[in-house]
Amino acid sequence: MPEGFTRDLGTVTPTAEEIVAFARQYDPQPFHLDPEAAKDSVFGALCASGWHTCALAMRLMVTHFLHESSSLGSPGLESLKWLKPVFPGDTLRLRQTVTESRPMGKRPDVGLTRTVWEMFNQHGEKVLHMDGWGMFRRRTPGAAQA
Repeated sequence: MPEGFTRDLGTVTPTAEEIVAFARQYDPQPFHLDPEAAKDSVFGALCASGWHTCALAMRLMVTHFLHESSSLGSPGLESLKWLKPVFPGDTLRLRQTVTESRPMGKRPDVGLTRTVWEMFNQHGEKVLHMDGWGMFRRRTPGAAQA
């Protein structure tokens, strides 16, 4: 995957019911569970957990790219930022940009690809920024690096 390559990975629109269901199971804070309690929060309204936003991004990534790739998983993230709250009915669009791509030192059949994931709401505001690594089977494995 060449550095600088960018792809759009579709959109998703979470509902209030989905936000509450996710929060009940994984992040049961009042502003994710109860619209009335959320009014008194810094968000002013029911909003999605940041972890829910990450899960929505992951779903778009899997559906529109990873299922058709030679993905071998990920060794982790460099950074993760939740920049704006996500509210019920927001339409979120995911964009991925390749920032680095190289063979894995001890596994020449595996490539490491660093990408930035950016998720935007329907107003063009960035709500999520992730910088991390993916592992992919290489088409033409090279020699192991020292």
